[in-house]
Amino acid sequence: MGESTKLSKLREKIDSIDRNILELLNDRGALAIEVSKLKQQNSFDLYHPGREREIEDKITSANPGPLPDESVLGVFREIISSCRALQSPLRVAFLGPEGSYSHQAAFKEFGAQAELTPERTIDDVFREVERARAVYGIVPVENSAEGSLGVVLDMFLDSELLVSSEVYLRINHCLMSQSGNMDDVRTIASHQQALAQCRMWLTERAPGRELLESPSTTKAALMAKEGGEVAAVAGELAASIYDLQIIEKHIEDSSTNTTRFWVIGKTSVEPTESDKTSIMFSLRDEPGALNKTLTAFSKAGVNMTKIESRPSRKRPWEYVFYIDFVGHHTSPEIEGILSEMRGGCIFLKILGSYPMGRMD
Repeated sequence: MGESTKLSKLREKIDSIDRNILELLNDRGALAIEVSKLKQQNSFDLYHPGREREIEDKITSANPGPLPDESVLGVFREIISSCRALQSPLRVAFLGPEGSYSHQAAFKEFGAQAELTPERTIDDVFREVERARAVYGIVPVENSAEGSLGVVLDMFLDSELLVSSEVYLRINHCLMSQSGNMDDVRTIASHQQALAQCRMWLTERAPGRELLESPSTTKAALMAKEGGEVAAVAGELAASIYDLQIIEKHIEDSSTNTTRFWVIGKTSVEPTESDKTSIMFSLRDEPGALNKTLTAFSKAGVNMTKIESRPSRKRPWEYVFYIDFVGHHTSPEIEGILSEMRGGCIFLKILGSYPMGRMD
């Protein structure tokens, strides 16, 4: 059998598999429509992060290769997005412009079939969801290298929105310009956090270039598009959107640089097998008040994954504490902890219980 005949046979097998995949995709779509009818009859949300995490876990545990888990997950996320779109269009607001890391996170969580709409500020993202012009919003809340975004935490002081899910996005910074030639670059622009996350690389590999802070990585990409001597530090998606040439990829100083995003909405999320809860609270000004409050977690053996404080913005020298911990607020164990905490708090607010995000 000649090589061309072998190739033809292999292509015939691929065509047959593709037909089977197409048939199965449409079978799945038909089932999604049936699920939609049941959801509408029972007032269930179209977006069910717990169920989607469950699907992802089953897929990765069953994946024999040779395709890597992340490639397979990317395909299935688009399948889920397409099936969700058959049920109803889903509008999601994100911190723009297009090409931002928030855009990438929204795309990762909701797929290409969702209506992803960029907003100018984090306040605008909250407002779009509060006024029901978007069903969900997605905002960055914490970076592994630079810490929390206080403005997002502060928004929950006055907002009734809830955290529906968390999304982790590995931050891979690229240096990009019109020409893709480092010799043409005189100025490197980006958001201050992106520049900070690439400090060592920029010092060693781009000495003598002016570093210019911009409102966002996407704004920096637009500057690079408009000016031949300007390069931007931004994500690879921005290079594709704004037709820029990548000079070098992965210029971040830490290979584990990751940003955590929150999906925000109006409804609470049902418990899953692996949940996290976020709360905010303020304490009376008494000796040992914080220690007494946190004792409830240690007594119950519940793991706190994060704690930090922020000025309350209500009165000088009054602080609000933010805590993340493992568990769902509806479980008897967590209900007991929160009940005990309320005795020593001026106020306590549950920001949301949600499925733990997957660290890619």
